[in-house]
Amino acid sequence: MNWENLLSLKRHGDTAPRPRKLQDELRLGFEVDYDRVIFSQHFRSLQDKTQVIPLSQTGFVHTRLTHSLEVSVVGRSLGRMAGQRILEKHPSLVEAGYKMQDFGAIVAAASLAHDIGNPPFGHSGENAIGSYFSSGKGKVFMDSLSRKQQQDLIDYEGNANGYRLLNLDSPGTPGGLRLSYATLGAFTKYPKESLPLKPTNHISQKKFGVFQADLEHFKDVAQELGIKNNDSSMEPYMRHPLTYLVEAADDICYTIIDFEDGINLGWIPEDFALEYLINLVRKNIKSEVYSQLTSTAERLTYLRSLAINNLITDCVDVFMNNEETILNGTYKHALTDKSQFKPQIDDILAITIEKVYRNEEVIQKEIAGYKILTDILHAVITATVNDLEDNKSIYDKLILNTCSGLQKNTSSLYERILNACGYVASLTDSRALQLFSVINGSIK
Repeated sequence: MNWENLLSLKRHGDTAPRPRKLQDELRLGFEVDYDRVIFSQHFRSLQDKTQVIPLSQTGFVHTRLTHSLEVSVVGRSLGRMAGQRILEKHPSLVEAGYKMQDFGAIVAAASLAHDIGNPPFGHSGENAIGSYFSSGKGKVFMDSLSRKQQQDLIDYEGNANGYRLLNLDSPGTPGGLRLSYATLGAFTKYPKESLPLKPTNHISQKKFGVFQADLEHFKDVAQELGIKNNDSSMEPYMRHPLTYLVEAADDICYTIIDFEDGINLGWIPEDFALEYLINLVRKNIKSEVYSQLTSTAERLTYLRSLAINNLITDCVDVFMNNEETILNGTYKHALTDKSQFKPQIDDILAITIEKVYRNEEVIQKEIAGYKILTDILHAVITATVNDLEDNKSIYDKLILNTCSGLQKNTSSLYERILNACGYVASLTDSRALQLFSVINGSIK
């Protein structure tokens, strides 16, 4: 891979190249990507989607929206810091017109969009959709689909749905958001199909990131960016290098912020928590400043800022120290896994898992979310498949009328089902709860 290809400003449907030197500095294409994501309907829905605590009534607990905004800020810093060092190392990029802000803008936009395809109710949402097809009522459709199409549904992936939502044709937006290929590449955390399943320890192969319906679109992106792998012994596509920075931004934020949510909810003891954060920033903490902070909230804010800054700087060092292996597609690790602060990160994650992710309130709401999404999914898929087969009941018509935004403009069973899954995944927590109540006969 080479950086000039990886920083392509091309958008889907372009017939002419977009050289960096000819770009308007006041309205740079990579910055337009950020704007398009933040004004999109699917991004706005993240304000009422679970980050950790489903349907939380507590104002200071993070939603997917606040989490995504924070990840984009951290991502921008990671991108700019790495970009400055990349430009120093590759002066030809400077001659081509690239600036460190370009790297920051790409990583910020991809980070902003990183959760855009996630269903309501956290990871239980993905599991509910997948289980519907692997062991639930959705099994009835499997024999009519190809093996790869089946796997897309059985292992339903929010990352792949995110790629689809960013590029899906809809009224008024042909080609979807038409983000630059550099941003789409950085967004694609797992550049692979759902099949074949190959045991591998490469971080980019942990899940899949592209549905069969979107494969041709992704192939065009991969060709432009130069991430197609010509080594037959490796996976067909390599991860875009800036994806490592997007992933690091997410890792940094959920390590620190989910921990902070646990403290604010009273699930993690305050004194105990502050000690864990101090261990992460001990070399940088200014005792004279810290001693003047009188409240836990003030100390938490100070330590959080130092912790995030330390992790950003360290991840950029790891990235640059491994730039060559990242560019040849053989770097197998998340940046935080090779951080000098990994022991402290692991300590924080361990207590967050125990006290937050496994908290009874979280588990109970995930169970409820599983049931809610399964019922909605069955009603919507049944209605859209019956519509395809020209066999709609009155009930199906009512469901389809209720589900505004559900795309039915395809004669493919697979794409009808995939669109139904995408519709359900796009629901907010509250809208899903409301729709579930209606489907089950509860009228307020």
